[in-house]
Amino acid sequence: MQDADSTNESLFEAPPMAEQERMCEAVLFASAEPVSVRDLEARMPHGCDVAQALEHLRKRYEGRGVRVVKVGEAWAIRTAPDLGFLMQKETVETRKLSRAAIETLAIIAYHQPATRAEIEEIRGVSVSRGTIDQLMGLEWIRFGRRKMTPGRPVTFVVTPDFLDHFGLESARDLPGLKELRAAGLLENRPPPGAMSLGEDEDGADAQPELFGE
Repeated sequence: MQDADSTNESLFEAPPMAEQERMCEAVLFASAEPVSVRDLEARMPHGCDVAQALEHLRKRYEGRGVRVVKVGEAWAIRTAPDLGFLMQKETVETRKLSRAAIETLAIIAYHQPATRAEIEEIRGVSVSRGTIDQLMGLEWIRFGRRKMTPGRPVTFVVTPDFLDHFGLESARDLPGLKELRAAGLLENRPPPGAMSLGEDEDGADAQPELFGE
């Protein structure tokens, strides 16, 4: 007769890793938003190794039309970067930004956490409330921690939605100055009266213009 300990152990035995991968795949495929490991653990049977299942799943999708990608601390199924041109029309139509919004977003992405004063110092012009509201409305930026400086100004940082839209795992994966120029997304000269987003006051590489128009 089976004892109580062995019965309990069998009740909580995790499914095989292949089945755990299928479970993760099903949840990610059905979700429009990235899903955190904690959320996956809450949905899946007790004892599952979600982190390992996701890594196996990511490797299985390498080279396919879609990929399993990490977005901040969450995971998602997204179109392979080299096939992004197939969705370019929809992206441009739904995410068209003004030049002021593009420059503001780029500065926040590369300098986060950034205060309004820091953004204005880099751009050389003031930042309107409408520009910040637009980026907030798209959920591409959010408030960060207040800075430990006089007045305790609020800061802005990019969101997981921003990383997800541009296929980035973290802000550290943002393209460099050479890549942006090669892609035609960076002007070599700043507009009159404004400092270049690609150079600081000493002429060193700093903040490139990120997204074009």
